[in-house]
Amino acid sequence: MLVPYIPTLALIALGLIVLVAIGVRVIRSLRRFASTRTLVGDRVGDGVGLLKARSAALKVAFAQRRPEQARTRANPAYDRRGGGDRRITNG
Repeated sequence: MLVPYIPTLALIALGLIVLVAIGVRVIRSLRRFASTRTLVGDRVGDGVGLLKARSAALKVAFAQRRPEQARTRANPAYDRRGGGDRRITNG
């Protein structure tokens, strides 16, 4: 004799098994995504660091190529302590 609620219990059990299987796959995928995100973040950070280093090296190189008079504050045309640019203009 088949009890009427046994198919319902079997479907509920099957649904729970499928739900657990899907949950395990999602958690595994999320772990993989987190490790990939960390790896990408580290590589981007390394790239940003290299870019900052290159930018600093270019600033040093340009500063070394500039004439000595332009690099010192003795040049009154570029003295910004006194309130702005003091270059002579026709206006």
